[in-house]
Amino acid sequence: MDAGTHPDDSELAALIGELAERSNDFRRLWARHDVRRRGHGVQRLRHPVMGELTLSFEAMGLHGETDQTLVVHHAEPGSTSRKALRLLTGMAAPRTEPASSQQDT
Repeated sequence: MDAGTHPDDSELAALIGELAERSNDFRRLWARHDVRRRGHGVQRLRHPVMGELTLSFEAMGLHGETDQTLVVHHAEPGSTSRKALRLLTGMAAPRTEPASSQQDT
């Protein structure tokens, strides 16, 4: 998508050239020109602690911004992915210190 949006980007062109030189798969897929924006779907991600997560996503373009997209992921209620996300949220939450038990003397 970016190559079509920014045809004069020399760094992107160099990256595409390098990938095409090093990968027969990339060269074959690039030649197909099978590019389209996916606005929604399902992705499977592998988290190093929680393992595989299956998440639905919605991608929304930002008004007036051609180079930015907001992507929201969510897990189905009751799924193992939802439970894993809740555990991750707890792991990332800031820890609070218990209130001091010292009394003024």
